[in-house]
Amino acid sequence: MIERSPVGPTVMASTLRIVDLSLGQMLWSRRSVFLGLLVGGPVVLAFAIRALATLELTSITRVNGAQVGGASLFGVMIWLLYIRFVVPVLGIFYGTALIADEVDDKTITYLFTRPIPRSAVLMGKYLAYLICTTLLVLPSVVLVYLFVIPINGGRIGEAFPSLVVDLAVLAVGLAAYGSVFALVGAWLRRPLVVGLVFAFGWEPAVLLFPGYLKRLTVGYYLQGLVPHAMPQDSTLSALMQTFAETPTLGASAGALALLTVGSLWLAGKVVDTREYVLEQ
Repeated sequence: MIERSPVGPTVMASTLRIVDLSLGQMLWSRRSVFLGLLVGGPVVLAFAIRALATLELTSITRVNGAQVGGASLFGVMIWLLYIRFVVPVLGIFYGTALIADEVDDKTITYLFTRPIPRSAVLMGKYLAYLICTTLLVLPSVVLVYLFVIPINGGRIGEAFPSLVVDLAVLAVGLAAYGSVFALVGAWLRRPLVVGLVFAFGWEPAVLLFPGYLKRLTVGYYLQGLVPHAMPQDSTLSALMQTFAETPTLGASAGALALLTVGSLWLAGKVVDTREYVLEQ
């Protein structure tokens, strides 16, 4: 009688096991508490603007004497606060930590000695990151929407389609930044510093100048989605003139999809082949 060797779990099953293991750790970590306070900042700001606008004590809802609608103000907040700040910060602090934290805590050997593919460890932790950051960001955006849209006579129901598009853009941004920084975290020894320099040094600098270097950023392709996500009025147009050169919607979506999948594939290859030496 021929004995069959035991077959290990499939990649999908292994990935789901890592998601289940990592999600609770991420949601209740000190990092999530800090970043929860971070995404609460726009909510506090939106509440303050709404209160001051109700009392007619602020000029922030006026440009050149004309009233700015709540939908336009919401679009500007999505662009400046979430897409250009919150989403990159979440991608940096979570994405770079997917493997780097396990190395620093000297627990990576326990994960890699389990009978599961190494790449499944990375993919499971990446999916847990997406779930965790979505649970942090989406309630914040919805609250900002509810506070800001009614300003100057805006109606919540009429602007709802723009909210759906904005949430989709934010989800794409979280996926793209998370995959890029997952690669950085799997590859480099000090990924957090590199991530901060890339997101808040390299990207803002090259986006302000003409040339092809901006194509090597995530923000360039995300801003190609923003004009389709936010209302098209004079106020928003003035803001977007600062970033006049933007790719088309199709080019942006295709580039971000390729960037996300490619970065995850490369990160998986790095994790599969690299020998992680733990410092004593």
